[in-house]
Amino acid sequence: MENLIRQVLKEIGEDPDREGLLKTPHRVAKAYDFLCAGYKQDAGEIIKGAIFEEEEHEEMIVVRDIELYSLCEHHMLPF
Repeated sequence: MENLIRQVLKEIGEDPDREGLLKTPHRVAKAYDFLCAGYKQDAGEIIKGAIFEEEEHEEMIVVRDIELYSLCEHHMLPF
C-alpha cells in the first residue's frame, strides 16, 4: 500500500521524497490498516456465546458506547 500512497502523492503534485513526506506512505498505510482491521475479524468469533435464547424475557438488550471506526465508501475518508 505504501507504494500506492507514494503514487497518490505524485499524482496530486507532491514530492514523496521531500523531508515532510518521507514517512507519510507508511503512516497512511498504518492508518488504513487500523481503520479496516474489522474486515480481518470473524464476527462469530468475537461474539461467541453472547447470543442466547431466553424464554422468560422478550426485552431487547442494548449495548451502548461501542467505538466505531470506518471509512466513507464514496470518499475513503474516516468517519
